[in-house]
Amino acid sequence: MNFFERQAAARRSSSRLVLLFALAVAGMVLAVDGAAWLVFGSSGADPGETGALLAFTTLLTIGIVGLGSLYRIASLRGGGEPVAQQMGGTPVAADTTDFSMRRLRNVVEEIAIASGVPVPKIYVLEEESAINAFAAGYSPSDAVIAVTRGALDKLNRDELQGVIAHEFSHILNGDMRLNIRLMGVLFGILMMGIIGRKILVNARYGGRNNKGAGVIMIAALIAIVVGYVGVFFGRMIKAGVARQRETLADASAVQFTRQTTGLAGALKKIGGLDEGSRLTASQNTEEVSHMLFGEGLDFSGLFATHPPLLERIQALEPQFRADQLEALQRKWLDTPPDGLEEDVQLGLVSPKDGTLPSPTAQFAVTPPMVVAQVAQPSPDDYKRADAIAERIPDAVRTLAGQRDAVMPLLLGLLLDEDQQVASLQREEIAARLGMAMSEHARQLRNDHLATLHPALRLPLASIAFPVLRLRPRPELDTFLDTVHAIVHADGRVSLFEYCLGRLLQVQVRESLDPSRHARFGRTPLALVRSEISTLLCVVAQCGHEDPEMAKRAYLTGIQRVLPSDHLPYLARPQGALALEETWGPLDGLDPLAKQSLVEGITATIGHDNQVTVGEAELLRTICAALHCPLPPMLETAPRAR
Repeated sequence: MNFFERQAAARRSSSRLVLLFALAVAGMVLAVDGAAWLVFGSSGADPGETGALLAFTTLLTIGIVGLGSLYRIASLRGGGEPVAQQMGGTPVAADTTDFSMRRLRNVVEEIAIASGVPVPKIYVLEEESAINAFAAGYSPSDAVIAVTRGALDKLNRDELQGVIAHEFSHILNGDMRLNIRLMGVLFGILMMGIIGRKILVNARYGGRNNKGAGVIMIAALIAIVVGYVGVFFGRMIKAGVARQRETLADASAVQFTRQTTGLAGALKKIGGLDEGSRLTASQNTEEVSHMLFGEGLDFSGLFATHPPLLERIQALEPQFRADQLEALQRKWLDTPPDGLEEDVQLGLVSPKDGTLPSPTAQFAVTPPMVVAQVAQPSPDDYKRADAIAERIPDAVRTLAGQRDAVMPLLLGLLLDEDQQVASLQREEIAARLGMAMSEHARQLRNDHLATLHPALRLPLASIAFPVLRLRPRPELDTFLDTVHAIVHADGRVSLFEYCLGRLLQVQVRESLDPSRHARFGRTPLALVRSEISTLLCVVAQCGHEDPEMAKRAYLTGIQRVLPSDHLPYLARPQGALALEETWGPLDGLDPLAKQSLVEGITATIGHDNQVTVGEAELLRTICAALHCPLPPMLETAPRAR
């Protein structure tokens, strides 16, 4: 199952969640109506009064559940960060010097670079000694990854990478979006029980002479009983939705890292230590239990949100037996594992071997190859991520972690090589953000960015993104306006610079209002033929000065996407700016339709079977703007030029 098929499956899961929610509410309505009828309507009351009572209780139940869900969903509009904060998480600074925190950040950054997504915000649950983690948010642009202090201290680097890769699979496959909506839905289902308990407490301490106290007590007891019905349905929904996705996430983590020892080792330590994966410091554990890497509570059977631990280990290591887990429990009873010490013993603290291709290298790619790599980083991608992280100059990496330097750094990436165009762009920066910002961007461009390897530009933007998100919203709005202005400074911007500017716009806007941009597309290809034609025309003409070659590239791509349509090649005189009206409709494509579009873009760029590093980065940028993250490079063996 590739990225696009998993996206389609996640969309179907969202539809199934709506159905399960409706069934749960229907069950609660029946329970409330049945209790109301037994108490008030079964003693020969007027049928009309009984009908009115049942209509009232039905509407009241639906109203309470609906309003509770809407309230909780509204409280989670900020995306993943509110969830991490409610769980007691502490943010990990971009410039942290703590070794274990730096190791965690390095692992997260490497996997983000290898996956082609922005680096998520990182939190640590300092008061939790168990081994656990979760990812939360609506999209990669507002994602948060949180790990427990126990995971930091007890897991070695390979095991930590396996856990983080598991959480990244939730980010890439759309599971986070489903999980955060599930939190809102389940809160509404549990509202009846919460209200019943509060009413019962108030009635108990309100005195025995209160008029109607008996009726209030009965209503409270009914609400509590129905609340337990809601708890039952809520736990069943969580278990039904979460278990399958956790199994898929384990498989994806192995697919990411191409080794089972890391993930299996983390699961063994959960089973071998007394703390396991149980979270005890937060009162919100049950609410997020379906998000966690391991069981956060002592649920089993029908209510378990994860497959049995031994079953998960045996899926990775079929020969592993229960008695081996018992032996690990005895071994670690007196001497718990130390992840950092294991790193030294296993030789995991030394830099990994990886190289970057020459900027003039060329690659032979095919559309199926690219589709298979979307959100599916391979071991070679992880090696390149290590190499990329090492090749980013220390001075530039430091700037990417500084709040005051991140804006001029990103603006410097967008400055054109043509000095006249760059001069116009700096004027736009000065008009909106001041002359000092304009000069700083120019200086960074000249000193560091002009000679930056093409494969380092997007990863640098990815590393800088979490720090950019820390800026106040008014500043980010001005920054986005500036990005738009410098991209359109003279109408002759390169396609890469245009797409990088578009990508920054998308990611920042999604991080500011994550719930507004959380959706799975449903549009078929037939409804966006014009937009597809425009995108492929622009890609073809920007890659070829010869109109005849551009036409051939376009026809190669269009035949891949819309083989039955006859859409002629029409060069767009405005170049990349013609794409302004296409992004929304194209991003709203059904996941499997978007797969065809990515194949068409790839066929257009690589119609001659020779893709340069610059063209590969352009392909990555376009795919990222369409929410189809692509690893840094497309194949392991570049063709000599």
